[in-house]
Amino acid sequence: MSKALDGVRILDFTHVQSGPTCTQLLAWMGADVVKVERVGSGDITRGQLRDIPDVDSLYFTMLNHNKRSITIDTKNPNGKAVLEALVKRCDVLVENFAPGVLDRMGLTWERIQSLNPRMIVASVKGFGPGPYEDCKVYENVAQCAGGSASTTGFDDGPPLVTGAQIGDSGTGLHLALGIVAALYQRITTGRGQQVLAAMQDGVLNLCRVKLRDQQRLDRLHVMEEYPQFPNGSFGEAVPRAGNASGGGQPGWILKCKGWETDPNAYIYFITQAPVWEDICKVIGEEGWITDPDYATPKARLPRLMQIFARIEEWTKTKTKFEAMDILNKHDIPCGPILSMKEIANEPSLRKTGTVVEVDHPTRGKYLTVGNPIKMSDSPTEVTRSPLLGEHTEEILVELGYTKDQVATLRAEGAI
Repeated sequence: MSKALDGVRILDFTHVQSGPTCTQLLAWMGADVVKVERVGSGDITRGQLRDIPDVDSLYFTMLNHNKRSITIDTKNPNGKAVLEALVKRCDVLVENFAPGVLDRMGLTWERIQSLNPRMIVASVKGFGPGPYEDCKVYENVAQCAGGSASTTGFDDGPPLVTGAQIGDSGTGLHLALGIVAALYQRITTGRGQQVLAAMQDGVLNLCRVKLRDQQRLDRLHVMEEYPQFPNGSFGEAVPRAGNASGGGQPGWILKCKGWETDPNAYIYFITQAPVWEDICKVIGEEGWITDPDYATPKARLPRLMQIFARIEEWTKTKTKFEAMDILNKHDIPCGPILSMKEIANEPSLRKTGTVVEVDHPTRGKYLTVGNPIKMSDSPTEVTRSPLLGEHTEEILVELGYTKDQVATLRAEGAI
C-alpha cells in the first residue's frame, strides 16, 4: 500500500529533538528523509545518555526512525557540491540550527531559491521575530517562555516544567503540519516558501486555555473553578492550579489503594455534572443529590476540595484499576495515573502500534513510540534509525556519482 507522502524528499538538517521529531513524523508518513550528519560524529544525541557503550543512544534511535543517513563535510568544496545537489533534488529542507548557521553555510534563502525555486525551507527556532530571536533555546526554556511553567504546579510552590516535551517535540509536530500545508499550497503556486515554528509560539499554542483564563481574570478578578476559590486570593496573573482540570469540568488527582508504597497509585477523577447523581451513589453520599449545597455545579464550586476529599476516601479503598472498572460503568470520567513501566507493558498499545519493538544491528531490540497519527490508507511501519553515514554511497549514486567518485570524496574527507 502506498504512503501519504510517497515521492516527497526531505533534506534533514535537524539534530537533537525538535527537528528530528518533525522529520521522523514525515518519514513515518512515507517521505524519503535524508539525514545530513557531520563526518565522524553525526547528530550529537548519538552519544548522549548512552546505556550501552559505543552504541547509538535511545535518545537518537527513538527520534530518527525510517530515515537514511549521509555524512557530508559542508566546509569541503566537494562536500558543499554534494549538498547543493541534494538541495536541487529535494522538496523540503528542515533545520533547527541556531539563528544564522544556515546562512553561514552558504545556504541563504536566496541561494536555495536559485538552486530550487520549489524548495520549502522549514525551521524550528526558539523565538520568533522580537527581542529574543537570536537566543538559543532548549526544552525547559521554551516551557518557561511560552507560559507553561508559570501555570504548572501548586500555588504555594515554584513554577514547574512538565515531563511532556511540549517545547521540542510539540514544536516539531507544529512544524510538520506547516510543511504538509506548504507542500499542498505548492501544488497550485509552483513555489516553495519558508515555514517557521518558534518554540515559544508552539508552547503558547498548547497553553491557550491559560491565555483564555488570563483574560477572564482581568475581567472578573476571580476564577471559581480554580482551587484558590473561595478561600484563597488571586493576583494579576493566572495562578498555578495544581491538578485542577483547567476547564468547565472540575477534576483532581486522588489517592488509590496502595498509594503509601506505589507513587503512581492514583486516579484522575472528574465531577462531571451529568453524572453527579451516579457519583454520589457510588461514594455513598446520596444526600448530596438533593442537598442545595451540592445539587448544582454552581453550589459545588466553593466546596470542590471538600468533595474531592470525600471521593478520595472511596478511591483509597480501591486500586486505580478497580476504581476505573466501577466508574466506567457509570460513564464517570476518570483515568489511571500510568507509569512508564505500565505503559511499556500495556498490550493494547502494542496492538495499535503506539508502542513498538524495533530491532537494531548494534543495540538489539528496544521499545519506542510509534506514529501517534493513524491513517487507514497509509499504515506506518516503524523501521530502525540509520547508522552514521549508512546510506552515503547509496544516496550519492542516486545523485549521479559513480563509485569511483564516491571513493574519491571519501578519501578527501568530503563525506
